[in-house]
Amino acid sequence: PFPGPFNEAKAEETRRRSLTELAATPLPTPWWRDVLVLLGTYLGVAAVGLLVVGRHGLMLNAAPSYQVAGVALLIVAGVGAGALLGLAPSRRTWPLGLVAAGAGAVVVAQLLGRSGLQVRPLLTGTLGCMGTEVALSVVPLALALVLLCRSAYQPVRALAAGLSAAGVSMLVLHVHCPDGTADHLMLGHLLPWVALAGVAVFIRSRLPSRTFAP
Repeated sequence: PFPGPFNEAKAEETRRRSLTELAATPLPTPWWRDVLVLLGTYLGVAAVGLLVVGRHGLMLNAAPSYQVAGVALLIVAGVGAGALLGLAPSRRTWPLGLVAAGAGAVVVAQLLGRSGLQVRPLLTGTLGCMGTEVALSVVPLALALVLLCRSAYQPVRALAAGLSAAGVSMLVLHVHCPDGTADHLMLGHLLPWVALAGVAVFIRSRLPSRTFAP
């Protein structure tokens, strides 16, 4: 089909608005500021989450302390790396295998470092942890999506940012949850983590990009 007639008034209005916005912010916001804002939000959500769920005990993971600390550090590293992969403009795209390998390392570490104890019935414990993980992930995921819209849509970047944002609530559950069976960890901790990251990719694919820079 032929394009419609050229609207000179509309084009001039668009040009005027562009020049006004450029005059107000002549330089783009440095990408590392977005990363710092995102990580700061993660820290705040993690602190609030630990305060809320830790009213009856903060560190309830019954695994050996060195295993709890090791897995927690791996999750923290994954959260930071995911934020960088999602927002840093150093590369246009990142290989999916890199993100999948990082996520796989977190899964294996959690399963190998489990306590093996079952304190609550499987269904009750799983639903409780699922609900907590989803609730604590709302703010980090929302902010990550807002920041991702400042660049062109890339599925792998969105996946990395989604895993990073949902990893904050998984970290809270890791140190607090007393149930350490493989079934509980897979269904109550790891499955919601991956599902929330998938939701982040889906939502980002439907959101408009404010710019198309890589």
